[in-house]
Amino acid sequence: MELDDNNHSVFLLYYHLVLVVKYRKEVIDNNISEYLKDHFVRLMEPKGIKLEEWNQDGDHVHVLFRSVPNVDLSKTINNYKSVSSRLVKRDFPHIKKSLWKEMFWSRSYCLLTSGGAPVETIRKYIETQGMK
Repeated sequence: MELDDNNHSVFLLYYHLVLVVKYRKEVIDNNISEYLKDHFVRLMEPKGIKLEEWNQDGDHVHVLFRSVPNVDLSKTINNYKSVSSRLVKRDFPHIKKSLWKEMFWSRSYCLLTSGGAPVETIRKYIETQGMK
């Protein structure tokens, strides 16, 4: 397992993000997905977030990414949603016909941690520390 590091720590922080289109409208095709993915990379990499995997299913996207520990993920994700919403509606104007409000993304999102070991393995490891 290869760990990430910075000046004072080592870490391995994987996250699974699910972003849903407002009203669950199926407006994401392969072109729009690639467009959203490219903007994710462009906006997130300077913040220390590295895209690992991306896929879409018409009305939502799944994103697997690695992050550094000092990123405020809530603010960063909401910033991405705001910027990408504005850009995708500008560059794909046909989307506006399906989404009658200003927002492209739903207000909510799902963010799951995804580490290298199952939670139960970590729980057992911690429980056994200090026992001899």
